[in-house]
Amino acid sequence: MISPADITHLTRCIQLARLALEAGDSPFGSLLVSAEGTVLREERNRVVTTNDVTAHPELTLVKWAQNNLSPAERATATVYTSGEHCPMCATAHAFAGLGRIVYASSTEQLVQWRGEMGVQAGPVAPLAINQVAPGLVVEGPVEEVSGRVKELHRVKHLGGSA
Repeated sequence: MISPADITHLTRCIQLARLALEAGDSPFGSLLVSAEGTVLREERNRVVTTNDVTAHPELTLVKWAQNNLSPAERATATVYTSGEHCPMCATAHAFAGLGRIVYASSTEQLVQWRGEMGVQAGPVAPLAINQVAPGLVVEGPVEEVSGRVKELHRVKHLGGSA
């Protein structure tokens, strides 16, 4: 069940996604939040600006969590993200033993939006998190905020302003 705190965290993820877009990267942003509700780390996509195809915000959070949190802390943390994890990020999340994932928009939605915009499919199968890592606890998409994510992707691919 999505709580008001979840919406607040997803809203911040969307703000980070907007910052990524403004910097020239694809619009994705993520937070790592402790079991107590403390934001431990926030990241945005940096693939283009760093020329590093692994610079996804979710993967960056996994790396940080492995270096800074105990296994118990990782298991009770939540990753909030503007878009559902890709297969690479879902795999890393599962192997690192991170907890719940809450995403604003789904892979299925992104594929649909990109198709509507005439954007060619990427080189990796668009799998849902639980197709890659069936044991992870996931919640999303969250319809209250997913339209804002769609708008950022529209700007990325078709131009204009959000």
